[in-house]
Parts: sequence; structure tokens; C-alpha cells
Amino acid sequence: MIPFLDLKAPYLELKAELDEAIQRAVSSGWFIGGPEVDQFEADYAAYCEVDHAVGVANGLDALHLALRAMGVGAGDEVIVPSNTYIATWLAVVQCGATPVPVEPNEATYNIDPTLIEAAVTSDTKVILPVHLYGQPADLDPILEIARKHGLRVLEDGAQAHGALYKGKRLGGHGDAVAWSFYPGKNLGAMGDAGAVTTNDPDLADRIKVLRNYGSRVKYVNEEQGYNSRLDPIQAAILRVKLAYLDEWNNRRRMMATQYQKGLAESGLILPNVPDWADPVWHLYAVRHANREGFQKQLESQGVSTLIHYPIPPHLQGAFKDMGFKKGDFPIAERIHDEIISLPISPSLTAQEAEQVVRACLN
Repeated sequence: MIPFLDLKAPYLELKAELDEAIQRAVSSGWFIGGPEVDQFEADYAAYCEVDHAVGVANGLDALHLALRAMGVGAGDEVIVPSNTYIATWLAVVQCGATPVPVEPNEATYNIDPTLIEAAVTSDTKVILPVHLYGQPADLDPILEIARKHGLRVLEDGAQAHGALYKGKRLGGHGDAVAWSFYPGKNLGAMGDAGAVTTNDPDLADRIKVLRNYGSRVKYVNEEQGYNSRLDPIQAAILRVKLAYLDEWNNRRRMMATQYQKGLAESGLILPNVPDWADPVWHLYAVRHANREGFQKQLESQGVSTLIHYPIPPHLQGAFKDMGFKKGDFPIAERIHDEIISLPISPSLTAQEAEQVVRACLN
């Protein structure tokens, strides 16, 4: 059976370095904050070509605290994609604000910039595009709308570590980018972890205060904050893996190219990559009108798949109080009904990828 994702493989590939890093972190005596966190923040900021990276406990907290730092609160609106993982919406409601969904461009699955301006109201505070499946959203028109209306832009980069938009690495196009280092991400920890990158020193400083109980001086609390700090052991692990991120992303690109060529005549709807985007292929998501049957076909031939995601946020029970119903966002609903992710990871071999292709064609 070809697994969808082998989380043990990255550890085995880098075992000696990871074991040493974990031992170094444990031996340091720093179990909250300290040099491992400081160095990872510096390393990741440099990688993203920005001035600041602030480590937090997980990707949802990265979104939530960034929105809080931007002043988002009760009565505010945040424009979000209708086609995304639920965390994007959860971060908004955790601030007391309202998510305002905008449909995706069906070719790229990312938020359609041509539909955003119609969703802007006097209560809009932030536009929150998601770089879904590892492919950059079209940022320039989004930033233009934000400047026109005096809005902030927070990017959800949870699936797009190392992706390029018009030749520049994601990390500082908008006001900030929220990152998740969940173990299955392109840059994954061995537990939960997250960060926010930005070129805005005031924003970075506010997130640092918010992540630490609203305090910058011990026992002096400036505001009501949170406990959301990047664990130093996870920071040490991420420091090791960051050095291999570009190589691992290139392996994913090679596999995606193999899929694109091998499945060109399959009848599947394949990923579409604009010429200004250089994705990192966190997921290789295709569409099939009979997804359940297709998934069973692949499973019978030894290929594991996952669905990202089966239910769009507006139809989740978590948001039933917003009054959305089936048919309100038909593009997102159609995508969620048909999307299926094929195995893709740095540890997958070309031979295994060929087996996946053959299973899709049978």
C-alpha cells in the first residue's frame, strides 16, 4: 500500500541531526523560549526574506493572534475564502469578528480577487487570502484593493512554505503571513507549532506580547493575552528541517510534474498553475465527478488518498448560526464534492508515483 503520507520518513532521513537537535534543546535547560526559539525565528525570517518571525504554539494561534494584533474585534468583518480549511474562519470568530466568504477562482481554488471588492463594507478590517494546497493566491490585485480601502492583508501560508509569487518567496507581501508547522506540512514539527512573519515591527511586537499572557515584563500584564509559545524542542527540530525545505520542495515539484504529464489524458481535473506562481505542492489535489468510486478504485490498487476537504466551512455545524445553506457558495461546494488528494511527499519515489498514475488510469 502506498501511504498518503509517511510522517516517519523525514525523521529517518535526518535522524542523526534531529536526535542531536532534540538532545541539545533538552540539555539547554530552556523549556519555554530561549536560544532555540530565538534562532529559529531569525532563521525563518531570513528564509522568508522578512524582518520578523514570531513563533507561536500552532497555526490557528498564528492566524488568531495576527488578527488580534491588527485590531480585529467584535463588529469587524474579515474577508475569507469560501474554499479553505476551517481554521481560517475559526481565527476570525475567535476575535469576535465575522467571516465574510468570497468564492474561489475555480481553476486555482484560491480566492478570486475579482470578487473581493464587492464584499468590502464599512466594517471590513482585513482581507485573509489562503495559499491553498501550496499554491500562492494572486496577491497583487488583493493588495491593491486593500490599499484602496485602507485594509490590512493577512495571508494564511499554512500550506505554502517556500512558495514563490512572481519570483518572490511568500512571507512579506501583505502585512503578515500566518504559518502552521503541523507535522504533515512541508516544514513540519514533531507536534504543533506555528509562526507569524512580517516586516512591521509594531505588529511583531504586539504578537510577542499577546502570545505571552499580554506581557513583555514578567508579572507585568499590559493586556489580556494568551499562552501561545513555540516550544524550544519543536524550534530545534524546525531549525534542522528548514535547511532541507528547498530540497524537499523540489522533490515535490518533480513528483507533481510526473503526475501532470502522466495524468494529462486521464479525464481528471488537474491542478492549474498560473505562470506567476511557483507552488510547493503541499497537496496534489485532483477532481473527479464520482469521487467515492474513484477513491475505492485507487484503494483497491494499493493507493491511499485523502480529501481536502469534504465539507466547506459555511456548511459546517460550527457555523450554523451564520445561517448559510447549501447553494450559497456553489463553486466551493462543487470543489468540496469532487476534490481528492493523491500521495505526494519528499519520501515518495518515482516508481511509487508511477504506480499512482497507473492506478488512476485503470
